[in-house]
Amino acid sequence: MKLLYQTHSPYARKVLVFAHEAGLADRLEIIHHETSPTLRNEVVFALNPLGKVPVLIYDDGMVLFDSSVICEYLDGLHDGRKLIPASPPERFAALRHQAIATGLADAGIAVRWETERRPEPLRWAPLREGHLQKIVAACDFLEAHIREDKEPDIGDIALATALSWIEFRDIYAFQPSRPRLSSWYTRFCQRASMLATPLCGNTVDTPSSSATGVRHAIAVD
Repeated sequence: MKLLYQTHSPYARKVLVFAHEAGLADRLEIIHHETSPTLRNEVVFALNPLGKVPVLIYDDGMVLFDSSVICEYLDGLHDGRKLIPASPPERFAALRHQAIATGLADAGIAVRWETERRPEPLRWAPLREGHLQKIVAACDFLEAHIREDKEPDIGDIALATALSWIEFRDIYAFQPSRPRLSSWYTRFCQRASMLATPLCGNTVDTPSSSATGVRHAIAVD
């Protein structure tokens, strides 16, 4: 299988961490593709009309996109403990955390646009603050509801990769005032799946520095 990937995407990292946790990483060929709303990547658009990674191309040519869809597909390919629980209470708790993680990443990206990516005269501080407050509220919720006494599932993977991106981009310092969340996050970041998939690089918004189609070995080390 081929995974179109980006080394600084929280959504792509989520899929790769999931693949490691499921024991499937060695079945993936990782191909790095830069994507940006201001720089069209024709290869990615040809596979995903939204022009975003991650994109999974299966051996028979089937194409899947969106990290949640890809993770659900991967969970059906292994014989180990399922990372998307089947039992309704555990399943919906995990999916709720996955939804929070998606919202965290979405809000963090919006904050970054209003902080540094959008031309300064066009930045809108109230919009930045509104998105930042979503992150604050989500982290407060997680401080009250995070659990360390269970095996990792899709919700934990999604949260850890989203929070790692928030930290990577210096969006919001969520750890100092949240000891439970900080303890859980620190421990999760020591898992082999996280250590094998570090975030790196900067968003490419101009053609002069674009790099597409580069095979990336870090995911299967």
